[in-house]
Amino acid sequence: MNRTKKQNLFLALVMLSIIILSTVFQFKVHFEDALLQSPAPGYKVDISIWRIIFEPILGPLLYLNRSLYVLEELPLALFWGFIFYVGYSAVKKFRGSRFRRDMLYRQLANLPLIIGLCFALFVVVLFIPLPNNTIRNTTDDTVLVTSHAHTEFSHDGLISQENMWKWHKRNGFDAFFITDHANHKKSLEFSQEQKEGKFPIDPLVLVGQEFSGTNHMSLLGLNGEFETKGMEDKAVIDSVHRYGGAVIINHWFDGKGRRKEVYAALGADGFEIENTGTDLYYDRDVFKQLRKFCEENGLIMIGGLDFHGYGKACSLYNAFEIPDWDILGHSGKKQAVLNILKEGPQEKIKILIYKDRPFYPKANLVFRPFLTTVNYFRTLNWAQILSWALWIFLFQSIVNRTEKSVLLRNNGLLVLSNIGAIFLMGIGVHYYLRGKAVIGYNDIYSEYSLLLGPIGLGLLLYVLAVAYYRFSKRKSAKSDSVHEKTTINF
Repeated sequence: MNRTKKQNLFLALVMLSIIILSTVFQFKVHFEDALLQSPAPGYKVDISIWRIIFEPILGPLLYLNRSLYVLEELPLALFWGFIFYVGYSAVKKFRGSRFRRDMLYRQLANLPLIIGLCFALFVVVLFIPLPNNTIRNTTDDTVLVTSHAHTEFSHDGLISQENMWKWHKRNGFDAFFITDHANHKKSLEFSQEQKEGKFPIDPLVLVGQEFSGTNHMSLLGLNGEFETKGMEDKAVIDSVHRYGGAVIINHWFDGKGRRKEVYAALGADGFEIENTGTDLYYDRDVFKQLRKFCEENGLIMIGGLDFHGYGKACSLYNAFEIPDWDILGHSGKKQAVLNILKEGPQEKIKILIYKDRPFYPKANLVFRPFLTTVNYFRTLNWAQILSWALWIFLFQSIVNRTEKSVLLRNNGLLVLSNIGAIFLMGIGVHYYLRGKAVIGYNDIYSEYSLLLGPIGLGLLLYVLAVAYYRFSKRKSAKSDSVHEKTTINF
């Protein structure tokens, strides 16, 4: 069997495996009610057409991004990809032929290129808003709200107010609170612009602030003058209530704050029962204890996205039961949301989590990327399967062409690494300029610009050095060949 037939057979087996996993062993993607831990009727998964068209490229990246423990699992996936590349290269270059030193040097020179490319891919997954699956609300009386999000006017945010609004609109929200750290005045200005009709009312911008007391708290529904500097937890909570707002204790389950009973006694209105800023799940025993405590004490439970403009794709929604939302004005909508946060009852709030894989604990994640790959293919529908088939055909056509072109075959990695280097430099420059625009509010722009920019520049210089060396060597080899032929003819 020749090489082309072997490749065709392998790709046919790949497609057959994809079809079997996505049909026989299908995992139906859905939204789960976090409190009931069962599928939530009335909320469907909406798949972007761009995601379907570019499924083999975007799909795996987004699935990795939605991992339960993304900051651990994504580097592990890239690590295994690197290991397979090294192993494949070693077998391909040395199997069935004598050892060649120049081949070894070439592979060693490729290693920094692969590492740089993996890092650029890591940045793409965490920092670029890819066209992810989102929600379609088919109910008549619920609206989708988030209570925890940070813009670039927070010290740790990487998104402008305008892009924050667009992000929530793209992800199907009807309203969202901006809860920048120690600052709500900029959010108040942005909300006022919306009220004045400078941009659409859907989704509604609501004003909040995250207060870092003994535990982080979302102070929701702020208006006018409001200060928290130097204030104790009790004084802050009382002040928010005087302004007609609500106080939610954020990610209490991370273990950094005081006992939950303390915050109930201080007058907090509720707790975040889920927070998807880092991991999608925390210890389920702690979850049950917190849920029981809130139920016994009449405290509201909501989910917090803790969105900062980067990190996980949108995986959590709060569905508030608010009839006639569309006919309410700006003030009426705002008050309706605050009333539920302050008064409940909990039956008017559903916490929806995007569910695209079985739950698993955080322990022993080393080999999780292999199971994640299997679970990804289990979630595909027929349109996504067709996309895979078309891209595999396209890939095979490209491979057949590049095998006839030594130039393309030998320099494909250099081209990809060069694109990765330019991307890292570009995002570094962008963050530098945005940091200059929000001086005094934001620290993280400068931190990431000083990280990504130099890495991108270093990768670019290395790519150019390797390209120059290989071009010079190839030119020298051609010159020697011409000289040898001339000598023989003479």
